[in-house]
Amino acid sequence: MSSQSTINFYVISDSVGGTASQLGQAAMTQFPDADIKVSAYPFIRGTDTLISILEKAVSDDAIVLHTLVNEELNKTAHLFCKEHGLVCFDPLSPIISELEKRSELAPIQKPGALHLLDETYFNRIKAIEFAVKFDDGRDPKGFLEADIVLLGISRTSKTPLSMFLANQNYKVANLPLVPEAHIPEQIFQVDPKKIVGLTSDRKALNSIRRERMLTYGMNPDTEYSKLDRIDRELAYAKELYDKLNCLVINVSNKSIEETAAIIVNTLQIEHKKYEQ
Repeated sequence: MSSQSTINFYVISDSVGGTASQLGQAAMTQFPDADIKVSAYPFIRGTDTLISILEKAVSDDAIVLHTLVNEELNKTAHLFCKEHGLVCFDPLSPIISELEKRSELAPIQKPGALHLLDETYFNRIKAIEFAVKFDDGRDPKGFLEADIVLLGISRTSKTPLSMFLANQNYKVANLPLVPEAHIPEQIFQVDPKKIVGLTSDRKALNSIRRERMLTYGMNPDTEYSKLDRIDRELAYAKELYDKLNCLVINVSNKSIEETAAIIVNTLQIEHKKYEQ
């Protein structure tokens, strides 16, 4: 197969296929120049439907990635791929098998169990609603109710980080730091172990702020984007972080996911159950 040939990638699931899709995407990002065609086949319920899809996969010389938790469907896929020399990956079965052995329990074989509208799901929705309600310090009482409090000057990713953590079931409130603005007294009542001070490099902030002004059709060389102004804001934030003795993270070269992982691992905050 030449480097210019299309690679067909089949994602098959008896649920929504999110697990398989994410795993496949993680692998495909390593080959940005490859011509990859992804075909998704979610909610497979019968063997006839599954076999027809696999037959098409054979004709396309496809890579098959499936997360079929139903035992009959899983065996059908395994045998078909083996008989037809079809490249097939089944990431869930080895894990389920090992868990079954160690727990001495049988798997429930319920498609989409990860996505059921259970208590965890509703807690996540409440955490997201919390993050929206207490974004940008709109209501200071949120700082006392939050699992995590994010502080930072403009363009240090407070809001997207809040939403990402909310999707992991953490209640997050954030406060933008401006030298001319008053710090709510509630901040000093929060356990420092729940507070994270976000910072960044001055040149990175300068670049981001200039781009933001351009996006709004404004002159990029405003007071907001000047280095001396940024230096003053960074110094102001550092002084507050030192006073609070909180965790400080420089986000300039970090993704949202990486920053979130540092926060969760360092603060070691447990997920909470929220009242309905």
